[in-house]
Amino acid sequence: MTTQKEEPVRTIAVLTSGGDAQGMNAAVRAVVRTALERGARVFAIREGYEGMVDGGERIQAADWDSVGGILHQGGTVIGSARSQRFRTHEGRLQAAENLVRAGIDSLVVIGGDGSLTGADMLRREWTSLVEELVGSGRLEEGEADRRPLSLVGLVGSIDNDMFGTDMTIGTDTALHRITEAVDAISSTAASHQRTFVVEVMGRHCGYLALMGAISTGASWVLIPENPPDVDDWEATMCARLKAGREAGRRDSIVIVAEGARDRHGQPITAGHVRDVLHERLGEDVRITILGHVQRGGAPSAFDRYMSTMLGYAAVEELLSSPPGGEAQLIGMKDNRVTRQPLMQCVEQTHKVAERVNAGDFAGARKLRGTRFESNLRTLRTIVRALPHPPTPGQTRLNIALIHSGGPAPGMNTAVRASLRLALDQGHRVLAIRNGFRGFVEGDFREMEWMSVNGWASRGGAELGTNRKVPADRELYTIARHIEAQKIDAILMIGGWSGYRAIHKLRSERERFPAFDIPMICMPTSINNNLAGSEISIGSDTALNNIVGAVDKIKQSAVASKRCFVVEVMGRKCGFLALLGGLATGAERVYIHEEGVTLADLQRDLTAMIEGFRQGKRLGLVVRAAEANPLYTTPFMYALFEEEGGDLFDVRQAILGHIQQGGDPSPYDRILATRFAAECVGYLIRKAQAATPEAAFIGVQEGRVVITPIDDLPRLMDMENERPRDQWWRALAPIARLLAQPGPKAG
Repeated sequence: MTTQKEEPVRTIAVLTSGGDAQGMNAAVRAVVRTALERGARVFAIREGYEGMVDGGERIQAADWDSVGGILHQGGTVIGSARSQRFRTHEGRLQAAENLVRAGIDSLVVIGGDGSLTGADMLRREWTSLVEELVGSGRLEEGEADRRPLSLVGLVGSIDNDMFGTDMTIGTDTALHRITEAVDAISSTAASHQRTFVVEVMGRHCGYLALMGAISTGASWVLIPENPPDVDDWEATMCARLKAGREAGRRDSIVIVAEGARDRHGQPITAGHVRDVLHERLGEDVRITILGHVQRGGAPSAFDRYMSTMLGYAAVEELLSSPPGGEAQLIGMKDNRVTRQPLMQCVEQTHKVAERVNAGDFAGARKLRGTRFESNLRTLRTIVRALPHPPTPGQTRLNIALIHSGGPAPGMNTAVRASLRLALDQGHRVLAIRNGFRGFVEGDFREMEWMSVNGWASRGGAELGTNRKVPADRELYTIARHIEAQKIDAILMIGGWSGYRAIHKLRSERERFPAFDIPMICMPTSINNNLAGSEISIGSDTALNNIVGAVDKIKQSAVASKRCFVVEVMGRKCGFLALLGGLATGAERVYIHEEGVTLADLQRDLTAMIEGFRQGKRLGLVVRAAEANPLYTTPFMYALFEEEGGDLFDVRQAILGHIQQGGDPSPYDRILATRFAAECVGYLIRKAQAATPEAAFIGVQEGRVVITPIDDLPRLMDMENERPRDQWWRALAPIARLLAQPGPKAG
């Protein structure tokens, strides 16, 4: 009788290489814990390829607890280094020997294109390196594992310069540092009517500079992929900044990527820009070089949960693929994990730099992707001092902007971008203040270009908002106002009540012909509970507010052996709770979609008591506000406090409206600007069409999608006010896996 040969246990090593990036620790944690839970052995290689060449104590077995408490830390706890020795054949030979002796057959490498290229070189040379080690006697025949080396790469680079992923680990946090700095600089610049030149990272990629300019409302930006198209570009820049001053702008911010150059390939430095502005405008000009502050500090919420998803997916890819297969790069397309051949991505990345060096800037921008190009076009418009004048004879539309629903960070950013994009195309924009209550009362105001100066970074909702949905008797009044103001199109920037209101107007167009105009809803809701979009403007800021608060809570809890029950917003949508729990390392998350039972509470309480008995110092439970009407936050607090006895203390923290407050995150500012461009374009197209339409916009599986408003009841769980399809629910098993006590040894 033959017995099936048992597959050998896989042994996975993880390393970080090259420049550090916030979120690397989250990825390392996810790799280690996912591999252990799947039954693999795990090693952490310290100091990148230097540690791989050195071997010995720098290749250490990792267990569950060795990656505890690192999720919120910046940098990389296992160290990183640029290794010249690994570039040599002898260095890679020594690295291979060390990996074989440790039994390592799979690698997860977190780094930039150079680090990933080096890893693939090792993978391709692996068989010949092992044969050489055996042939030279450095390894015995029995020591040599003849299995090929498996490899998966994750991109750790704040520059976001890698083909094959929308976002690289660390980019979002770096944008946080840039926007925080420029927001602060803008206030002092406005106080003194002063100009600042801000240099940001990006030797070969202008992503940080471009998105930093969109996020902060900068006046001018210089990036490698889009050099000025004239030789005397300085004159154009100075004329634009001077026009802005004359239009009433008190601050001028010029953002320069460190790799910026002119069309002849000559570097454009921050110092040169400062000298030009000082000499030609006669202004006091200051330089701020942000430098490595962009790499520093705790990772953002997005970098924490994105990196966690990538680390989990890396292990799943290794364990589900045959040994030695083609190396894969695990990346992101909006909120979805993607897999592409690693070296194809590296080659495409190198092509961008080659195109820039060859002066083919249009080709470089094309390789960056259509979104990079569209963001650049949008920026060119919204940084103008004044709009282009209307074309003689063109049809000028009256476009109305209105908010509805709760306030969400990013609403003002959306209004600013929408207004300027519409005005620049020759149209007129009316603001309807105070939501649909203001619509009923006739509270209108025509907006000018400078009406929204400074709104890019401002939280709240300057136009005013509320959750009123017009009653049937108020529809006639709204129709009369549409006719009186000659409104041709409506852009609603808001949440669920706004969607309901627009759906109601659309449904009543036969009774009220004034409603038969183009209308579109832009999703702004911290709850992320709107159909048609995987993410809503404001939800990323809310997540960062939650993460910031919980980081502080955890510090106090660790000091005194304490469990915290943290309540977050979201109504009956668990997005904030689940993603907040994933980004903070919560041990348990309670959401309405999964429900809460007494058996759940008993099981979780038993696990918590056992954990504290074994020496843990912190317990963290996250609960969505409406997870269960009976098992409330105070109930859970009282239960845990009573049963915990002298073993641990319990505190509750209801975060409340702190989640809605503050300036919008870079992610929300960029998303608001992206949606604004699409919405304005939609309204203009549909106003010229034979049959006007109403719709709502969103991001789905990596692309912008516009859905007819008539589909709203089909796509929404109307009773619970949340989408029927919630992509983020698939992350619940990952959150549970990483938060469990887990095996103790690798």
